[in-house]
Amino acid sequence: MNSADSDTRLPARSDAEDSKHSSAVDAGKKRAGNYLRLTVFLILLGIISLAYFNFRDVLTLKYLASQETNWRQFAEQYPLAIYLIAFLIYTSTTGLSLPGAVPLTLTYGWFFGFWKALLLVSFSSTAGATLAFLTSRYLFRSAIQSRYGERFALINQQFEKEGAFYLFILRLVPAFPFFLINVLMGLTAIRVWTFWWVSQLGMLAGTAVFVYAGTSVPTLQELSEKGAKGILTPQLIIAFILLGTFPLLVKKIVSRIRNPK
Repeated sequence: MNSADSDTRLPARSDAEDSKHSSAVDAGKKRAGNYLRLTVFLILLGIISLAYFNFRDVLTLKYLASQETNWRQFAEQYPLAIYLIAFLIYTSTTGLSLPGAVPLTLTYGWFFGFWKALLLVSFSSTAGATLAFLTSRYLFRSAIQSRYGERFALINQQFEKEGAFYLFILRLVPAFPFFLINVLMGLTAIRVWTFWWVSQLGMLAGTAVFVYAGTSVPTLQELSEKGAKGILTPQLIIAFILLGTFPLLVKKIVSRIRNPK
C-alpha cells in the first residue's frame, strides 16, 4: 500500500465513539417516532372533532326516526349493502369514540330483528373497540411507559396474568365508559387477540339487552317520542337488573374458586 492510501485512510473509531453514535441515532429515531405519533394524533383529533360536530345530531333517535322510510326503501333496493353500511357506521362510531352507540343499537334491533342485529352490533362494536385499542397503544403507550416505567411494569405483570379477567369484568358493567376501557387497555400489555375475544364475549349480554329493547317497539318514531319509557317493559327491567348484578356474581364465583375455604 502506498503512502497516499495510508494518508487518506479514516482513523478507526473507538468503542466509546461507536456507542455515542449509536445513542445519537437511537435518539433521532425516537424523536422522529414521537413527531410521527404527534402528527397522527392531531390528524385523528381533527377527524374526531369534525365527525362529532357534523354527526352529533345524526346519531340520535330523533334523527334516525325521521329516516325510517329511507331505511326501508334502501334495504329493499340494496338488501346486502345495507348490512355492510350498517357495519361500517357502527364500527366508525365506536372506533372514533363518538356518542351514538345506544341509539344505533336500538335502531338496528328495530330494523334488522333480534338475531341479525345482535350479530351485526356485536361484531361491529368489537371491531370499533379494537381499532380504538390499537390507536391508543400506538399513540400513547410508549410515552406512558417511558414516564412511569417501574409502576407501569407492575401493572403489565398483573395484566399478563389476569388481564383477560379484568377486561371481562369491565365489559360486563354498562355504566363504565366504553371508550375509556379501549384507551386504558391499549396502554397495557394485553394481547390484541385477547382483547378482541374477551370484548366480544363480555359485551354480548349488554348488547343483547339493548338490541331486544329495540325490537320491542313498533316504530322508531314511537321510541323517539317516549324515550326510555317506551322500552322499559317488566322483562327489560329484570334484564337490566340481572346485567348489573352479573359482574358481582362472577366476582363471587371466582373468589370461591380461588379461595375454597
